[in-house]
Amino acid sequence: MRCVFLCLLTAAPALAAEPKPNVLFLIADDLRAELGCYGSPAITPHLDGLAKRGVRFERAYCQQALCNPSRSSFLTGRRPDTLRQWNNGTHFRERNPDVVTLPQWFKEHGYVTRDVGKVFHNWHTKEKGDRRSWSADEFLYYANHGDDIPQVRGELPANGALDVGRKYGSVPTCERRDVPDESYYDGRIAAEAVRVLKEVKDKPFFLAVGFWKPHAPFNAPKKYWDLYDPAKLPALDPARPTGAPDLAFHDSREIRGAQPKQIDFTAAHAREMRHGYFAGISYMDAQVGKVLAVLDDLKLRDSTVIVFVADHGYHVGEHGLWGKTSCFELDARVPLLICPPRAANAGKSTAALVELIDLFPTMTGLCGLPGVKGLDGTDLGTILMDPTKAGKPAALTQHPRPAYYDRTEKGVPDAMGYSIRTAKVRYTEWRDWATGKVLARELYDHARDPGETRNVIDRPPDVAALDEAKELLNKGVPLDLPPAKR
Repeated sequence: MRCVFLCLLTAAPALAAEPKPNVLFLIADDLRAELGCYGSPAITPHLDGLAKRGVRFERAYCQQALCNPSRSSFLTGRRPDTLRQWNNGTHFRERNPDVVTLPQWFKEHGYVTRDVGKVFHNWHTKEKGDRRSWSADEFLYYANHGDDIPQVRGELPANGALDVGRKYGSVPTCERRDVPDESYYDGRIAAEAVRVLKEVKDKPFFLAVGFWKPHAPFNAPKKYWDLYDPAKLPALDPARPTGAPDLAFHDSREIRGAQPKQIDFTAAHAREMRHGYFAGISYMDAQVGKVLAVLDDLKLRDSTVIVFVADHGYHVGEHGLWGKTSCFELDARVPLLICPPRAANAGKSTAALVELIDLFPTMTGLCGLPGVKGLDGTDLGTILMDPTKAGKPAALTQHPRPAYYDRTEKGVPDAMGYSIRTAKVRYTEWRDWATGKVLARELYDHARDPGETRNVIDRPPDVAALDEAKELLNKGVPLDLPPAKR
């Protein structure tokens, strides 16, 4: 699929007269726009500091809130419909064997490219990585979140977290142990990233560091839990938006388990998991800080483009949802920080609407590399030069129903939801997979209801904003072509 309104490329100034800048590409997992620099109570001093050295994007959106489709999308610069990639179980090269990835393009243009942690989806065997993208073997990308068991010397400290009644894989869903950072995946990823930085420091490098947090299980070391008083975290409103169709929701099986053994969480359980989610954010932030500190020690900050992004957002009880895979704002909106060397607009923010598929052309532009044909994204270079510039008219996020359709007997979706976020509204159409017939619609007026608590499609307060959103959606995703045939 090519979305008509999102395909213009803007060339950024070439850097041919200077040495090639390095790239440090930092990725968080399941992190909504929940950082201190976004006005959140999350304690994230290192990422807040990074925001002061670059441009903070207030309205950045993923293309699908699920790990594999999102990462496959922004690391190839192509939409899920273009890749025909909507689930976690299909490797993106199965249907796109010759597609060029972002690190692969840098590798082909003289960069040493390295992968530390979860960058592409966490394939559970080494054979399913993407070795052609990297100059050396990937590190700790093929594990499973549910196997992140603390590794310590001596006796394992007791778990001080509340038992929420369900394990996440082989570990407790909530775990609060007084252990070192490197007991868990992310601490070891930070240590390896530091080692690799020292190894590649004298060459043009593209180093991707994928942290596994704050993805469940909620098992950050105890000192990060201790940063928060759960009573002072934002109050949870678990109510579904009024008037929202059933297709807008999912059964939260990632956290609650699948039927017939689903867990109904008590208020205490919800508080514990929300507390653990924030602890995981601070734990991840501390690991980012370790990598940035060494970048400074090596005097590489002024020759390195730094990007921090999350693959998608997350719900911790809001709208009655746990996990991701919805079209709501909390799942679609992500933090995005871009810090070019000696950034002219350090510390500035932009309200421009952008999408994660824009990262590919933006990075090639910043580093003076040739463009790649067939990308669905737009170079954000002009916004980095002037954060007051307008972005896209809309950002598109989509999700199939059932959310994990590949695990059903049918093996294909029943419906696909296409959700347009404009500056004023979020408009969503749920379309029958086979016929394209619109099954349900949603409209959330962000000027009056930023929390998306009321579907006002039957009584739109701003008819012109709705008409604009409908037109943009139908230009990008025409009704006359069913999702199954895209």
